[in-house]
Amino acid sequence: MGKVAFLFSGQGAQYVGMGKSLYEQNPTARQLFNQANDLLSFDLKELCFEDSQNLINQTAYTQPAIFTISQMALATLKEAGIKPDVVAGFSLGEYSALCAADVFSFTEGVELVAKRGELMGVASGDGKMAALLGLDVEKATALCREASSKGVVELANLNCPGQIVIGGEAEAVNYACELAKGYGAKRALILPVSGPFHTSLLKETAQNFGQLLKMKNLNQPKLPIVLNVLGDFYHHDLSLIDLMIKQMATSVKWEASIKKMIEDGVDTFIEIGPGKTLSGFVKKIDRSVKILNVEDVASLEATIKALQN
Repeated sequence: MGKVAFLFSGQGAQYVGMGKSLYEQNPTARQLFNQANDLLSFDLKELCFEDSQNLINQTAYTQPAIFTISQMALATLKEAGIKPDVVAGFSLGEYSALCAADVFSFTEGVELVAKRGELMGVASGDGKMAALLGLDVEKATALCREASSKGVVELANLNCPGQIVIGGEAEAVNYACELAKGYGAKRALILPVSGPFHTSLLKETAQNFGQLLKMKNLNQPKLPIVLNVLGDFYHHDLSLIDLMIKQMATSVKWEASIKKMIEDGVDTFIEIGPGKTLSGFVKKIDRSVKILNVEDVASLEATIKALQN
């Protein structure tokens, strides 16, 4: 058997009810959830399991919630004796991966991610993001170049073949969507997010977040980790804090990250946390690898069974 990679879900994967079966049936998961709940300024149980106030899609709430559910799912895998050879996470999910690699503790992670969500939630301004379907990087870059006559618009997420997300100032992103068909795009869809994440418009927010990061005593990763900013493995002569700061305002090189892991011998990917968005991306990058996920008790049991076979 080849290597196993754990992939951690990003923002957008949230749904009401996420983590509920883990909370109800696994004492370790429940303990983590309660720890996070004590640290946060809102009722995590109400948010994740009921969301009567419709807050789950607001960045400041979404980020600590997804981080917590992902760490609960990770803990249940660890209890089953399943360990990764490498970890990576998509955008917000990178913080789950860093926590899995012991860069910081769970409680420090909750604090960091809550602050990150809060800052990104207010950083939105007049920005937006859009998914371009059916374009390669070259054409998407040329499209952004033309649309930038209306303002800032940049490549934000390089997800998988035929799916690139752009972000920037609203007028420029709208203009890029109008031009997209002319560049060969099948579709251009405005995404329901609160800001132009992973673009230069978030540089100031990233620097503000960096002030908190610099106060933390971060460890070097104890596991190989592939970072969004690099699309490659992190190595110790790079500044981890600088890369974490940069991540918020730089494009997510997801396709390159997955290809790099496969090149390194990974043949099994386990998506950890809510949803199967990353599994879908991996499938489009390489159909020959095994893709599993853990977000609740049923998927945990299915993943354990698949790995035993």
